[in-house]
Amino acid sequence: MSLRILALAACAAAALATSVPALSQPAGKLKVGLMLPATGTFAALGNAIENGFKLHVAEQGGKLGGREIEYVKVDDESDPSKATDNVNKLIKRDNVDVIIGTVHSGVAMAMAKAAKESGTMLIVPNAGADAVTGAMCAKNIFRTSFSNWQPGYATGVVAAQKGYKKAVTITWNYAAGSEMVKGFTEAFEKGGGTIAKHLTLPFPNVEFQALLTEVAAQKPDVVFSFFAGGGAVKFVKDYDAAGLKKTVPLMGTGFLTDGTLEAQGDSAQGVITTLHYADGIDTPRNTAFRNKYAVTYKSQPDVYAVQGYDAAQLLAWGLTAVKGDFAQKDAMYFAMNKAVLSSPRGKLAFSTAHNPVQDFYIREVKGKENVSVGIAVKALADPARGCKL
Repeated sequence: MSLRILALAACAAAALATSVPALSQPAGKLKVGLMLPATGTFAALGNAIENGFKLHVAEQGGKLGGREIEYVKVDDESDPSKATDNVNKLIKRDNVDVIIGTVHSGVAMAMAKAAKESGTMLIVPNAGADAVTGAMCAKNIFRTSFSNWQPGYATGVVAAQKGYKKAVTITWNYAAGSEMVKGFTEAFEKGGGTIAKHLTLPFPNVEFQALLTEVAAQKPDVVFSFFAGGGAVKFVKDYDAAGLKKTVPLMGTGFLTDGTLEAQGDSAQGVITTLHYADGIDTPRNTAFRNKYAVTYKSQPDVYAVQGYDAAQLLAWGLTAVKGDFAQKDAMYFAMNKAVLSSPRGKLAFSTAHNPVQDFYIREVKGKENVSVGIAVKALADPARGCKL
């Protein structure tokens, strides 16, 4: 072999040796933008999501898929009018790799639009706006919570199974409320029930008295409601104070009583909800999660903490599949769509629209817990109407 050929071979080998680590080794910190509510009605929910996310990262030694995580935070204030500006701070100003958010469905819609247009990965750890994994679906958008249709539908199934025939619905007049009511109505009517009246009030209004007077006038068999955070606390207490709890059973999606039981006190006792998580799920996975969260944050976890925790789990799944090489986005998204997570809620898989496929539990408030008393629907998948992937 000539000296020239040997020299060329040596150069090629040197080039290969230096290029392989660049492809196979993680390249510095991964920048994660947390766009969650830090103030207002949903502040406690945003805090629980952040805690859950950071708990899983801490369990992995501060890294996911070999990449150290750097956080950038924006308070979205649960204000859709500020959502586009806020998400663009993360995308254009801070150049984040991944966005985690949010709680409010109206804000999430603006985030999904920006993520779809920019190609930035978005993992939604709460907001259930159906369109996020429906008409707005995209290969880079995932959800680790629920679609609004899912818990509404599951509650409608249970209400019909209980033999209720006439229902009144009450919620805030915004995307989450109207979509959960649609899900409830679909299942309840399929089970032979009818809706006497849909009652709404503007978000985040909590003046319920006029609506409760209307409930009393309608004399339904059951009331279905969706409220969350501070609004849920006041609604449950006002419902009880109006004397309705004694005559008309109150049901709702689990957000009515999740993270709110201590403040609701005796007014919440016996309320039936459905959700993809319950405090008393008796599995080693859930027990370990609850114990670790309680020790770390000196409080009990709720569904919001679980959804944040699983957002970190899903991101870790994708990063691990590509050995931390975030540039391999298509391979990462493919792996994430095929993920089957061991969640505190139970088995968590994903539909082709990137929405969770999961069991929904029947929960009854007993003391300070939402105790699981059965399964409403097994492996419930959102229909993802309008999604084209």
